[in-house]
Amino acid sequence: MKGARRPEVRLPALEPYGGGELEPDGDYDGVEFRERDLAGQDGAGARFMDCALTECALDGTGLGHARFLDSVLTGVRGVGTDLAGATLRDVELAEARLGGTQLYGAELERVLIRGGKIDFLNLRQARLRDVVFQGCVLVEPDFGGARLERVEFVDCAVRAADFTAATLTDVDLRGAAELGIASGVDRLSGAVISAAQLLDLAPVLAAQLGLRVEG
Repeated sequence: MKGARRPEVRLPALEPYGGGELEPDGDYDGVEFRERDLAGQDGAGARFMDCALTECALDGTGLGHARFLDSVLTGVRGVGTDLAGATLRDVELAEARLGGTQLYGAELERVLIRGGKIDFLNLRQARLRDVVFQGCVLVEPDFGGARLERVEFVDCAVRAADFTAATLTDVDLRGAAELGIASGVDRLSGAVISAAQLLDLAPVLAAQLGLRVEG
């Protein structure tokens, strides 16, 4: 089992964001967004390099195909944030409160998601490489058709996850404090779980195999 490589983000001195709305295909380099209401804005295709987003509102924010590189997002919150097709590389996402976030077809590489709670995270057809979920709560995350390589779940709760048609390589689920899989249990080849988790998943595995347990 190969462990995930974690991001090592070292931000330079940052310039405060000057205001105004995000721009599609905008270029933000060394910028700090602090307590900004970015709800409903369109930053599709924008590039965020060496940036910090702290306590920002992202309700319905359009960030499709945006690129977040060597950046830190702390305490961001929002419902329906659109990050479909986005690239996150060397990124730390800490204490987020998000719901219905769209990361469909996104690429995540060396990403640490630490603390917070994310409901209905859509990672269908996404590619995750060297990603760590640590101390967070994931409610009904959708990994359908995604490719996961060197992904770790550490001290986090994973509830009703969907791994339908996913491909897993060196995925470590042993550290998940809570592990619930709603569908796609047949796609867990390439993952490692603990003996206790195997017992918890026994009913799902039995159902997948068509086994009837009686007595």
